[in-house]
Amino acid sequence: MNIAYYIVGTAAALWIGFSGYSLFNKSEFVVEPLNQYGVPRSWWNWLALAKSAGALGLVAGFFVPAVGVAAAVGLILYFLGAMATTVRAHSYGTTIFPGLYLIPAAATLALQLAR
Repeated sequence: MNIAYYIVGTAAALWIGFSGYSLFNKSEFVVEPLNQYGVPRSWWNWLALAKSAGALGLVAGFFVPAVGVAAAVGLILYFLGAMATTVRAHSYGTTIFPGLYLIPAAATLALQLAR
């Protein structure tokens, strides 16, 4: 179970961290949907910071479990909010994309709690 936790946690942190970096960098594939959903530009850096902090928190959770739990819970809430944003924007076809980030965050939390 420990090996799975480290593998899933590392993969989740890298993937979510890349998403945070891409938002900080204003990569087109990230900001185009945010524009379509009506997310204010003034929120983008805060959202990128939240993703990046969550990714770092997952890694820190390898050493301080409470930080990892908090990070995973925060990321789960973040991506649930992102899914709600796509629904609010009536972009039902893209609702799955935040879920693709939510799943590894939730799996990391489940594996960490099962240790």
